[in-house]
Amino acid sequence: FKQNESSHFGDCPICFLPLPVAGDKSTIMECCSKIICTGCDYANRKRDVLESLEWKCPFCRSPTPNLEDDETEKNLMKRVEANDPVAMYQMGSCCSDKGDYKTASVYWTKAAALGEVGAHYQLSVMYTEGVGVEKDKKKGVYHLEQAAIGGDPDARHNLGVIENDNGRYERAAKHFIIAAKLGCDNSLDALKGGFKGGIVTKDDLTAALRGHQAAVDA
Repeated sequence: FKQNESSHFGDCPICFLPLPVAGDKSTIMECCSKIICTGCDYANRKRDVLESLEWKCPFCRSPTPNLEDDETEKNLMKRVEANDPVAMYQMGSCCSDKGDYKTASVYWTKAAALGEVGAHYQLSVMYTEGVGVEKDKKKGVYHLEQAAIGGDPDARHNLGVIENDNGRYERAAKHFIIAAKLGCDNSLDALKGGFKGGIVTKDDLTAALRGHQAAVDA
């Protein structure tokens, strides 16, 4: 049950506080592929407005990309060529959205090799379902475990589901507790059900509830 202290999003590179679990509380910068918390992004924009400055990225200080000139895609490719795992993950997501799952798997494989946790999770889904790659449940579980170890709450929850389906309820509960503390709603619901069934103790459920609330409020 290896687990990072925080989620796979890590810390904001500006304020160094843990990035929120909720995706709407952070922003991926199109110029440098850095994930910035909403607070730092807002503070930077407010400063630029008050001082009548051109808006620049709070991290790399590059000007805002011109969407009409396809600068966003060009910047993304530059980051991909620089072996930026976040950019590779983003490129894989773009390919997946277009239905090009085979190319998406190539980008996600490269990103996963560089430690991108989200790419591991996406590959786990691909290998499990046989989408874009040859179906391979062992590889699916491997990537799921890597994503869970990296702090992905959904991956951790899915491991709990697998253990639960195999009748290993105590191991499943441990996975659900970790995922719930990372902000996973489904794991928290599973723990509530486990408590009613006598599998989860009151102390474990209480700790999971507190951890979940702290993750959601971050």
